[in-house]
Amino acid sequence: MKRILTLLFVSIGLLMLQAQNEGQVQTGSDGLPANPEPGKCYVKCTTPDEFKVVTEKVMVRPAYKVLKYIPATYKTVTEKVMVKEPTKKFIYHPAVYKTVEVPYVKKEASKKYKIIPAQFGKSSVDVEVFPKTAGWEYTSYTECTSPDPEDCKTLCYVEKPAVYKTVPVKTLASDARAEEIPIPEQKATYKKQVIEKQAWVEEVEIPAVYATIKRVVVDQPAKVVEETIPAEYVEVEKKVLVKKGGLTVWKEIDCGLVKPNKLNILWPLNSAKLTARAKSEIDRVLLPLLKNNPGIKIELASHTDSRGSKAYNKALSQRRADAIKNYLVSKGISPDRIISKGYGEERLVNNCADGVPCSEAQHQQNRRTEYRVINAD
Repeated sequence: MKRILTLLFVSIGLLMLQAQNEGQVQTGSDGLPANPEPGKCYVKCTTPDEFKVVTEKVMVRPAYKVLKYIPATYKTVTEKVMVKEPTKKFIYHPAVYKTVEVPYVKKEASKKYKIIPAQFGKSSVDVEVFPKTAGWEYTSYTECTSPDPEDCKTLCYVEKPAVYKTVPVKTLASDARAEEIPIPEQKATYKKQVIEKQAWVEEVEIPAVYATIKRVVVDQPAKVVEETIPAEYVEVEKKVLVKKGGLTVWKEIDCGLVKPNKLNILWPLNSAKLTARAKSEIDRVLLPLLKNNPGIKIELASHTDSRGSKAYNKALSQRRADAIKNYLVSKGISPDRIISKGYGEERLVNNCADGVPCSEAQHQQNRRTEYRVINAD
């Protein structure tokens, strides 16, 4: 019985592995697809992460306290209080002064300096601005009779000498120095009043004044009674990583998908907003491609017509490519699988360049977005 169960588990495992590797191509020792077939195209893909849904209990409101305030009660008492503190009265007798002269240094001795600047000579140095190099260069063999240009190429190892530049420099003949010049001090006097007889104060005592008052005092102090309210919880479903992806494999793919393919999206003039028709085209073409081929990456290339400045058209085309990428991300596609790039008016499909009169239909041909499958790395 155990042997039968073992054979059954092995068979199921082989079937699962076969289903998982369906459409995948083995990788050779050079990192390229092993045993490639002529006329077929392959793309390097990264296997996605696998998740499972679990339920987790989340506290949406913590436990807290409800407080009830009970105010204080009061009573009235009679007290004798001081309404004016005892103090003293002072009678002031001012001091008597006399005037004297006091010598002082009006301006302190100092010094100043005469600056003699540095003197320079002239010289020059040779600087290597580009090193000596050597490398392979392709040239065409003029006497070649083959119709294939690749058969007529020759490879030469060319050596290029270093490049030097003469730079004028200054040399220090004598450094800067300073000569010290002394400045003598200046003296003067000022008049000052000094005390001849000190001031004095006569002190007189003034008694305190009292009165009777009534005041309200606390009989029973205020208090707070508390009650604890328990926490509240809800159940939340979340995705948990079951199997880490990241395995890089080769996958056979339609050769037409590795070349630029035009999406049937008619961009309005000066607009990067996705219309309902544009979203329907993305749902029809790009969404199944990415969902049915996990791990592949695509490049979105958006373009504009020639009207407007090059900088404006470059930014507008980037917003158009980003709009499609953001829509795919909102549908659950990882942003790492999408490269969006705007080319502005760099790649016109007709002659409608700046200054060339064209119809609106001709300009519409240039307002396009293309996609192609690229390697995952």
